[in-house]
Amino acid sequence: VTIHWHGVRQLRTGWSDGPAFITQCPIQTGQSYIYNFTITGQRGTLLWHAHITWLRATVHGAIVILPKRGVPYPFPTPDKEKIIVLGEWWKSDIETMIKQAMQAGVPPNVSDAHTINGQAGPVPNCSSKGFTLHVESGKTYLLRIINAAVNDELFFKVAGHQLTVVEVDATYIKPVRTDTIFITPGQTTNALLTA
Repeated sequence: VTIHWHGVRQLRTGWSDGPAFITQCPIQTGQSYIYNFTITGQRGTLLWHAHITWLRATVHGAIVILPKRGVPYPFPTPDKEKIIVLGEWWKSDIETMIKQAMQAGVPPNVSDAHTINGQAGPVPNCSSKGFTLHVESGKTYLLRIINAAVNDELFFKVAGHQLTVVEVDATYIKPVRTDTIFITPGQTTNALLTA
């Protein structure tokens, strides 16, 4: 496996960017590798994911680069920040599934479910109740939304609420109010939610 730091500018450290067989050889089972790079001139929400075959479908996470100390956000300071990672889940082994699709010459199956922070929705006879975003009335939350799905464009909405989008792919934007966010694979979107 390798890890790709999606959107991180690799300044003079291209070997740490992570694409297997391009910038590095895959890390072998039982071995380790230290990614060494310095992040400068960036802030915002980004994504890391495995970068070999379809392992990125289940091996991923958030990168949050805060503004320099003393530098405020260019929007009202939120009361809290929450990371929301949208992903996929398959009943089948994803490596087996992609091999079968390649041999048959057809696109791979779509996932069996989508997840929020690794949790599918409520499933009967399951100990997990799914992901719940706990909020307090009157408080404002900065939602750091990441689409870690492999191929699926996804929609994000909080029922009965408006969202104010303030950042896309670690770049501040002029605030846009909406009730639904469309987010493509690998994309990040930060939005303010007032409960």
